[in-house]
Amino acid sequence: MDVVAVSMLLFAVAFVMVLLGVLLVVLSALREGARVEGGAVVVVGPLPLAFGTSERITRALLVAAIALTALAVLLFLLVNYPWLGR
Repeated sequence: MDVVAVSMLLFAVAFVMVLLGVLLVVLSALREGARVEGGAVVVVGPLPLAFGTSERITRALLVAAIALTALAVLLFLLVNYPWLGR
């Protein structure tokens, strides 16, 4: 498989996952007595800013954002400075 085919496949998988996530949120909101929480993360430069409907979801998003930011920095360093991975 070439790079274009892999990237298109990954895009399609991500799109389907987003659609399934939205569907799950809608279905859970339709259940009687269900409480739906949500939030988002905005990354400005190297700083992740998280906000949500409750303190619990905001903390969880902030932890996930920090972990993903650290992973992105690590991958950037390993790709651009391969001698670090030795």
